Amino acid sequence: MEGLTASEIAGFGVGTLLLCATIAAPKLDAFFSASQRSSLGMCKRCGDLRMVPCMKCKGTGSVKSNGPIDLSVMDNLYLVFGGAESKVKSIRCSKCQAKGHFRCPDCANISRV
Repeated sequence: MEGLTASEIAGFGVGTLLLCATIAAPKLDAFFSASQRSSLGMCKRCGDLRMVPCMKCKGTGSVKSNGPIDLSVMDNLYLVFGGAESKVKSIRCSKCQAKGHFRCPDCANISRV
């Protein structure tokens, strides 16, 4: 590690902090939203919508059939930057039968008046 300046080391530290913040952001958001919902007397998981999105298709009802190698990030970037139509086929989600959501397990059995 010889030859590194103080600004380079500081840059590595800032980059590490940004990476950690990026990884932790979804978990922190879920924690804060669940606490806000519970303080309002709502279901922590669905916010009284009584539906939760499918984790496999993320609520869209279809998944991309990429084969053994998943290049969905690169394919999405290619489409964003003006690429032609994608060669990846979308198939129906087998977990939710292409509905994109399930009944909330926390409040589906609770009858609210």
